[in-house]
Amino acid sequence: MVEQPLVWRDEVRPGDAEIVRRLCESTGFFSAEEVDMAVELVEERIAKGAASGYHFLFAQYGETAHGYACYGPIPGTESSWDLYWIAVEEEKRGHGLGRKVQAEVERRTALLGGKRVYIWTSSRDQYHPTRRFYERLGYTREATLRDYYKPGEHLIIYMKPLP
Repeated sequence: MVEQPLVWRDEVRPGDAEIVRRLCESTGFFSAEEVDMAVELVEERIAKGAASGYHFLFAQYGETAHGYACYGPIPGTESSWDLYWIAVEEEKRGHGLGRKVQAEVERRTALLGGKRVYIWTSSRDQYHPTRRFYERLGYTREATLRDYYKPGEHLIIYMKPLP
């Protein structure tokens, strides 16, 4: 069987809330509350359209999404953007799909005038592979906010300038 080519989709559809839920839950990284927050952003994009400020990118093989990202401009800044969410289903992790999704987010952000991408993540040991992923992609640690999430769990902010 020949694997279908990777296709990018940025149109948000009503069924995408459940796709985002499935992708986030499959990673094992996100709490139920975090998964609900990711789904709420899909719902906000559907309700408000582009005015929501949230951009979505789905990585699909055929009609099935195996990864996604949510990103957007940071209000009050000239050209800074946030990566709000990125998730690749567990079966596809470690095969380069996450790198492809992030590279496409960066490309699209730059086309829309973004000059920097910021990423927030946790200091929990579970997120060590996530932090290494960002560092391998050229992101640098810009700040650590101690005890941000809870005592002993810090917020780590990464940044990457775009060409």
